[in-house]
Amino acid sequence: MASAHLVGLNQAQLRAVEHPPHIPLQILAGPGSGKTKVLTSRIVHLVTRHAVSPSSICAVTFTNKAAMEMRTRLGKMLTKEQVRQIKMGTFHALCAQFLRKYATLVGIGGNFTVCDADESKKIIGKMLKESDLKEFLKSCSITLSEGTAMSRISQSKAKGLTPHDLLDTWHSTSHTAPRKGKSKEKGPSLLTYEHLNAELGTCNTKQIIDYVAANLFAQYERTLRDNNSLDFDDLLVYGVKLFGENPKVGTWCEHVLVDEFQDTNSVQYELMRGLAASSRCVTIVGDPDQSIYGWRSAEVENLAKMRRDFATTQQIMLEDNYRSTGSILAVSLAIVAQDKARIKKTLNATHPQGPKPTLHCFPSDQAEASAVAHEVKRLVAHMGGVLSFDDVGILLRYNSLSRVFESAFRKEGVPTRILGGQRFFERVEVKDLLAYLQLVDNPAYLPAFGRVVNVPARGLGQKSIQELLVVAGKKGMSPLEVAERIYEGRMPDIKPPVKRKIGDFILSLKVLRKLASEGAGPASLIRRLLELVQYETYLQKTQEDWESRWENVKELINFASEMEDDLGVRSFDIESPDLDKGEDDWVDNGEDEYDEEELDDLGFAEVKTRPEESAPAKTEPETPLRAFLQASMLSTDTGQTDEKDKPKVTITTCHAAKGLEWPVVFIPVVEEGVFPSARAEDKEEERRLLYVACTRAQGLLYLTHASSRMMNGEKVFKKLSEFVSVITGPSEVRRASLALFSESPPEMTYGQCRTLASVLHRTAVDSEQRTKDVAELCVLVVVTTYGG
Repeated sequence: MASAHLVGLNQAQLRAVEHPPHIPLQILAGPGSGKTKVLTSRIVHLVTRHAVSPSSICAVTFTNKAAMEMRTRLGKMLTKEQVRQIKMGTFHALCAQFLRKYATLVGIGGNFTVCDADESKKIIGKMLKESDLKEFLKSCSITLSEGTAMSRISQSKAKGLTPHDLLDTWHSTSHTAPRKGKSKEKGPSLLTYEHLNAELGTCNTKQIIDYVAANLFAQYERTLRDNNSLDFDDLLVYGVKLFGENPKVGTWCEHVLVDEFQDTNSVQYELMRGLAASSRCVTIVGDPDQSIYGWRSAEVENLAKMRRDFATTQQIMLEDNYRSTGSILAVSLAIVAQDKARIKKTLNATHPQGPKPTLHCFPSDQAEASAVAHEVKRLVAHMGGVLSFDDVGILLRYNSLSRVFESAFRKEGVPTRILGGQRFFERVEVKDLLAYLQLVDNPAYLPAFGRVVNVPARGLGQKSIQELLVVAGKKGMSPLEVAERIYEGRMPDIKPPVKRKIGDFILSLKVLRKLASEGAGPASLIRRLLELVQYETYLQKTQEDWESRWENVKELINFASEMEDDLGVRSFDIESPDLDKGEDDWVDNGEDEYDEEELDDLGFAEVKTRPEESAPAKTEPETPLRAFLQASMLSTDTGQTDEKDKPKVTITTCHAAKGLEWPVVFIPVVEEGVFPSARAEDKEEERRLLYVACTRAQGLLYLTHASSRMMNGEKVFKKLSEFVSVITGPSEVRRASLALFSESPPEMTYGQCRTLASVLHRTAVDSEQRTKDVAELCVLVVVTTYGG
């Protein structure tokens, strides 16, 4: 009779679990292939069949959640004491545990404090504010944020680099010789700021930032040591040092198991080697096809390194998929198989073939988002209680793409959640720009003034701003009015430096206010605002993820341009083209005309008023800017504060979706410049990202794209992603792709609904519920389309 931990395993899983402990093993586990089950069963097998002591096993996971899940599963097959003895956790947690015990061996105090990310940024921030460094950066017209500097340091540590390494690289690339008389034993060969200033003629901005980052790295490390503290990266760096320089420390370890091995970086790989130095017994689980974190220093090449360093390593592939239908797996494999350098492996469906994934092109981004929202409602209605909104995932390449989908779902009354990010109108850069426009429309609005009076940084300290607010309160004026009087020299009691620092802020608002009074549309105002305050440069200098933030800025311009089209507003700087408002191919939603109730739902209330209903002449007129601000503010009010337990559609990125699954998955904007990203350095990683996104789907998969979409306020014609268009050859793409895709969504017949229910292991469709839900949906479609 088979042991409990072996019951239900397929042949490949069984071979992996029973693999001899002394032969290093790579388990290449495709998505949905039961890797966690295999990993926990192998641990049980080591303990029960090979008499490996639980205290001699080290199991490494990438998240605390994964470690907790593994402990829970092990608790059902081993005793409580056996599970307790297994050394299990993340790389960071395990290193912290051993460094506490053997701190003196690596020259640190056992009572060291772990410095979290926030504290690390504060240390960097303090260094950046030091007078000499601050003056040097100012002389170079460079702003360096704590986040950018910290990211540089973290990436360096992940690659095992020291400040010395970075400075040596800097000297070679900038062709500047290190100072003489500085040995590596005494400290890094740092140039003085005076010397660097003398060399500015030969150094570009990147070289200057590289130098400053390396210098900060060295100072940061000294500060941590002086305070007997380690940051998260140090836990790994010192862990490698501990096991590398003291082999006896790892002799307790008879077997190392590592999950998500394709996501390990160089330092984590060296940790694994150090732990396994004595026993040479290693089991890793990974999937090179799901390696999507190269930008985070993960190295898929670690699989090859392991085969080189552990020469007897064998591979077992888990290729039976227990998550998705056959048709979803066929599309997913067709995408990833284009990488000719990948390890050849497949995915075998254990579920029925199911409906073909839908591949559909829409005339515009708005039509795409609207159709997706309609289709979600249709699916839930036709499934007769089997599906809810919780079962739907919208997976985007970038967070910035969420705005049009948030809007479409809001219009349809479908609740959403943003996983791993903020809603569009809650993002910092979006709120900054809206605050400027709020001041143009309403100069007395204090929250907007407080938000942007020093954004971008103008050298106004909190003390100066507070003084300005006090004066405003005493004189019964708005802070902006006081600021304008200061600039005009009508506030002699205010210090002269304040007048100088606030000048560009006042001038920018005056220019924008004049344009607005002349009827400029919101998109034109945003473009002019960006020029006036040099917002892109500000993001580049202060934000590590400035490119993503700039995408959000461009999406705000798209939103403003769409409103200009709806309101018939003329554009001042760039002529905004009309959107192609072709009929939705799935649902005739009559988007060209709205009744008043629909306008109110969209946040466009009272924009299109009838002559007989116009407000009295003395009422403040509804300007294009005001309509735009109203729509923006209403978009931030999701109306879901009291709906915490209600099912919600998940909107997230493809990266954040890794490790998750949904019965229904939509992947919108599958277009060139998005898949692959226009700024991606590794095209094959982008292909793998689309593969990961597709394999999150259990029963239904939709890939959508648009023939044109708004980009930076202009209509741009788009092409289907090459990852999809070349599946069956570059010519006659539309006809050829139908072998794997359907142009139309599934009909959701009773048969298809029953198949989906069986894939999800859910009870059969409730025919009465289905009839009721479909009837209600049909009524809603008629009302929405024809106004009831």
